[in-house]
Amino acid sequence: MKDSKYKKITNFLLASSLFVLAIIAYAITAHVRHKENPKDKLVPTISQIIDGFQRVAFEPDRRTDEYRLVLDTVASLKRFLISLAFLVLAVLLGLYMGLFPLVNQVFHFFVLFFDKIPALALLPILFIVFGLGEVSKIALILLGVFPTIVLDTCLRVEGLPRQQLIKARTLGSSNTQIAYRVVLPQILPAVLDTIRLNFKAMILFLIAGESLAATAGLGYRIFVVRRYIAMDIIIPYVLWMSLLAFLADYLVQLWVRKRYTWNTAK
Repeated sequence: MKDSKYKKITNFLLASSLFVLAIIAYAITAHVRHKENPKDKLVPTISQIIDGFQRVAFEPDRRTDEYRLVLDTVASLKRFLISLAFLVLAVLLGLYMGLFPLVNQVFHFFVLFFDKIPALALLPILFIVFGLGEVSKIALILLGVFPTIVLDTCLRVEGLPRQQLIKARTLGSSNTQIAYRVVLPQILPAVLDTIRLNFKAMILFLIAGESLAATAGLGYRIFVVRRYIAMDIIIPYVLWMSLLAFLADYLVQLWVRKRYTWNTAK
């Protein structure tokens, strides 16, 4: 029991050591720069960062009377979650492409071609076609990650032993039963891992869309305060976005471990 407790403490200390060193290094750098120039804006002190976070998180905006961090977080999370919901279609398409040669023949090269198009290059076209509203931002995120999820799912399905499918057909299973009862449960943990590893790309496309056309959002706020070199606000926003992405990634990992214990054991 004691060994297990000490092991947990040791693991925690090891995992947090680099974070502590990074904070110490930043604090020393900020102290040195402010000692030379008390008005330095590029590297705010820890206290200035905390003060900036308090202003955006706990003090309402004078013009709108809204809490900026809350407003921006809700706006960005809404766009992110809607995009994430559409990725269900990517998983289903990849599932059918991997199972049925005809579907694969129709979609494979089309999806592969779009997967190679830089999504950011399509941003002006999206704004022209869909306008500057929410649709263009969500479409940008989907164009950036949708084809990748489709192709990854297809490869996962094709990697399964074909004997399983033959045996399922021999036992009288229909195509739908094979797809959703035999294949999908086996590939879903790996597909979820692929989706969570694409969270960073989704956030990148979200920031790109918000930075060009938005009235609220984490990316929008960063580019607004950039004009004033407000690093005491930019750094908390970047850390907040990273923390949200980290929590989302961790929750998906935790759910996969709890739901698919056989995959974790493997």
